[in-house]
Amino acid sequence: MTMARDPILIMLIPLAYIVGSIPFGLIVGKARGIDPRTAGSGNIGATNLGRLLGARYFALVFILDLLKGAVPTLAAGAVIGFQVTDRQTGLLWMIVAAVAVIGHVCSIFLKFKGGKGVATSAGAVLGVFPYFTFAAIAALAVFYVVFRLTRYISVGSMAGASSFPAAYIAIGLGRWPITGAQLPLLCFASVFPLLLIFKHRTNIARLRAGTEPCYSPKTSCASR
Repeated sequence: MTMARDPILIMLIPLAYIVGSIPFGLIVGKARGIDPRTAGSGNIGATNLGRLLGARYFALVFILDLLKGAVPTLAAGAVIGFQVTDRQTGLLWMIVAAVAVIGHVCSIFLKFKGGKGVATSAGAVLGVFPYFTFAAIAALAVFYVVFRLTRYISVGSMAGASSFPAAYIAIGLGRWPITGAQLPLLCFASVFPLLLIFKHRTNIARLRAGTEPCYSPKTSCASR
């Protein structure tokens, strides 16, 4: 049965990359007469669109980017019945999730450039039901609380990503063998937050310099 599912999962890998590569931030920005690559922070993600066009465009792009990660991952999960019974199946599921995020970060439509991958990563981990879903909800809660306290989306994003592995381990212990068949999931949960933090290295530099902007089109946190 596993062997029959593997070819389908393998076919989903390039499809996940193409879906992840769709630059919704650029599409929405262009539709409103703005190229986010040359305005604001120069990023095609929801945060920059929100600063340039307002909160509703932040929400629109965030949801669209989240769906880029969620839809391919859920499709792969449906193929295996949302059950990881062996490491190969778990690995292929994680590859589908990962390449959706990689598509956003290194889009084939943008000469292998892209955004930071926060929303797409959130969609991908939410789609790994039930293994990652509740840990992802906990990480999103951490993101929201830290963002509300600091007004820095970058800080909230890094805090949420950092909390995800601990949340996954805490929820998974006693429920499934996190170092057994689900070992690829544990590896994904441990490595992907590091990649997201690495993508925020320019934000970290601005935070250290005191020049990182709040989530507001005109307000800098440094000036509050």
